[in-house]
Amino acid sequence: MLLANCANKGRPGGGDKDVTPPVIVKSEPENFSTNFNETEIKITFNEYIKINNLQKQLIISPPMDPAPEISPQGLASKYITIKIKDTLDPNTTYAFNFGNSIVDNNEGNPYPYYRYVFSTGNYIDSLSVKGNIIDATLRKPDDFVSVMLYEMDSTYTDSIVYKKQPKYITNTLDSTTTFSIDNIKAGTYKLIALKDENQDSKYQQRSDKIGFLEKPITVPTDTLYTIKLFKEAADPKIINPRLISGEKIAFGFEGDYEKMNIQILSNTPQDFKSRITKDAKTDSLNYWYKPRLKDTDSLLFKVSNTNYSEEFTVKISEQPRDTLVVKASPTGTIGFEEDFKISGNIPFERIAKKRISVKDKDSTDVAFKIKLDSLSNTLTVNFDKTESNRYNIQVLPNTFVDFFDNKNDTLNYTISTKTFADYGNVRVNLKNVTYPVIVQLTDDKGEVKVEKYSKKPEPIDFKYVTPNTYYLRVVHDSNKNGQYDSGNFLKNQQPEKISYFPDPIDVRANWDPIIDFTLL
Repeated sequence: MLLANCANKGRPGGGDKDVTPPVIVKSEPENFSTNFNETEIKITFNEYIKINNLQKQLIISPPMDPAPEISPQGLASKYITIKIKDTLDPNTTYAFNFGNSIVDNNEGNPYPYYRYVFSTGNYIDSLSVKGNIIDATLRKPDDFVSVMLYEMDSTYTDSIVYKKQPKYITNTLDSTTTFSIDNIKAGTYKLIALKDENQDSKYQQRSDKIGFLEKPITVPTDTLYTIKLFKEAADPKIINPRLISGEKIAFGFEGDYEKMNIQILSNTPQDFKSRITKDAKTDSLNYWYKPRLKDTDSLLFKVSNTNYSEEFTVKISEQPRDTLVVKASPTGTIGFEEDFKISGNIPFERIAKKRISVKDKDSTDVAFKIKLDSLSNTLTVNFDKTESNRYNIQVLPNTFVDFFDNKNDTLNYTISTKTFADYGNVRVNLKNVTYPVIVQLTDDKGEVKVEKYSKKPEPIDFKYVTPNTYYLRVVHDSNKNGQYDSGNFLKNQQPEKISYFPDPIDVRANWDPIIDFTLL
């Protein structure tokens, strides 16, 4: 009995959970060493540690090229070893900021924001530049934004951000929008921020966001700087034109495609014709031509746009032509202010409106108008709609004749409307605003769902809004061109200002909120 009682008193516990971060026992050379001339650094901890997500977390300022070799990665160890492969600049302070990458092996407790600093001169630079990051179009900026200082000496040019790494660099990591570039020396600098997608500390217009101050800064400084990140509109450019089917050449593009002019320079027969359409799925302009050119194996083109001109040779061969495919949208339900659209994968050459009909649920003819967007090859069918109605759009055979003389078969589409009470209506009253402005309702990712353009003080009414949560923003159209214009680094041009209403807007069915928005 005594043995049984002893056995039932309980089980030994595992003790309290370890919440203590690892401790550095020593560093060789010591942290904040001067007159540094070593090629290896060894940091010793009191327990086994791991290094996580080093590629994003570690910031070396100034950057080293080639990058140092750091171990361990993926394995537990009591040491971090840094092997320096770059030739260090004289009289320069270097800093390794590990962010939150160092954690203990058992519980993952981080050694937060560990920095190892040394100087190749006889003192440690101690000046700082601080500030915060905002985004030109988003309510919250991206994580892991690099903030850089380029020394504005006699060798500085604006193009250096495309070619060389900065003098100093830091990172906002994943938990804050503020930054601090530390251990820098006095001087004049260009302050730049990058959402550096490939993490090479150089600006690539195609993939990166950029932000910058228009004027240089002088260090030391007590100013807190605000940098606005934006995505530049890509410079117009054609990429790798190629024949993709019979008499159809795809011209891949970057930048503004609407002003692209594609001119054939090769000799062509008198009956030669061509059309250009924007591909519905890819960043390509499709160049269609006829007749089939049997006596040549390549065509020469000149493509031009604003400040852009380039010639291309495209190899051609005999390939089967595309088959005409006609699609329509929307399907199912249509909004009261929404148009019905019919598009084709081959350019429409002729459209017979008399062969199109729109009837409501009582089989009554509904008056409509049509309009063709030749670049997107989309026909818009516009007609007035009533509540709880059903509409049948019929397209008889031979309504569409495409570029290669293909014709459609009979097409029937049925769409319906809801009641007015199924939607919400939002009225926006703006105060302290300079017109014109673009007023938008977006989703949580910043995608515009509806927008209105306003040139004068007036209530902005969004009717028949699908119930959901939206975010209200106002684009200050300073150049009065009716659209948002991003910035440009080489032109030292900031993006147009966007003001966000601070709270989300909950739009409910049969509910008409009124939003008073005073712009700052």
